[in-house]
Amino acid sequence: MKIVILDGYTENPGDLSWEGFEKLGDLTVYDRTPSDKIIERIGDAEVVYTNKTPITRETLDACPNIKFIGVLATGYNVVDVNAAKEKGIPVSNIPTYGTMAVAQFAIALLLELCHHIGEHSECVKRGDWTNNPDWCFWNYPLVELAGKTMGVIGFGRIGQATAKIAQALGMKILAYDSFKNPALESETCKYAELDELLANSDVISLHCPLFSETEGIINKSTIAKMKDGVMIINTSRGPLIVEEDLRDALNSGKVAGAAVDVVSSEPIKMDNPLLQAKNMIITPHIAWAPKESRQRLMDIAVENLKAYAAGAPINVVNK
Repeated sequence: MKIVILDGYTENPGDLSWEGFEKLGDLTVYDRTPSDKIIERIGDAEVVYTNKTPITRETLDACPNIKFIGVLATGYNVVDVNAAKEKGIPVSNIPTYGTMAVAQFAIALLLELCHHIGEHSECVKRGDWTNNPDWCFWNYPLVELAGKTMGVIGFGRIGQATAKIAQALGMKILAYDSFKNPALESETCKYAELDELLANSDVISLHCPLFSETEGIINKSTIAKMKDGVMIINTSRGPLIVEEDLRDALNSGKVAGAAVDVVSSEPIKMDNPLLQAKNMIITPHIAWAPKESRQRLMDIAVENLKAYAAGAPINVVNK
């Protein structure tokens, strides 16, 4: 079985092993594949794995030997899954691997907004503390989270994990989700309609998938319904936020601070409106990327291939 991985670098920049795949067939791994090399590199491979390299209908037409496509991620919009289905090619993704990593990162972003630890550390190294007339100083308002309310938009695995950490910090939770599980409610965690969540949350954390109904869910209208001084966290998908509207709300002070690990177009373009926003933290889509999380991703990807080879593919997104 000939296996090609088109863009393996972000999953494995050298600290993991491809051994699981090597045991299953003749493996070729490319760090990255430019668009004009996709068809050539797939060639006559039966199995193709991709992370962000697109596999289009045209690619499938040009590579008739493809029998299985694996995605090294949860999102699979880089693959024309309908065209693959028409050709009888199962497409398998990694449905869950980084729940705790992303939840931890969401809270890390929130704590950075509350304390600006990185900036204060740099101030000390620059000599600002040494030259300060007082025994301490701070350049940003410092925020205590205990007793405040976090609104979690999207209460699946990651939203629930984030909420548990927030509750451990003494926060109350308002959860918004199309599917409600009453067993998750408690004295400190309640489901709410979106407008109630917007009006009552001190922090809003986004954990919903990108669908037509969630695209732009944070916009001028919904921000107007929020508390003055709200903080917004996004570790889910960039297009959930209308970036121009968030920029304006940050610069006006309506939103006290925001921290995102995702933006509308990645890598970020230098004309992205959020780069002109005050009190804005942006990280380069790394919430998913601790080694432990990537190892789980690798293990599931290998299991997906084993299941295909056994004639019973799993985690198929185009049944």
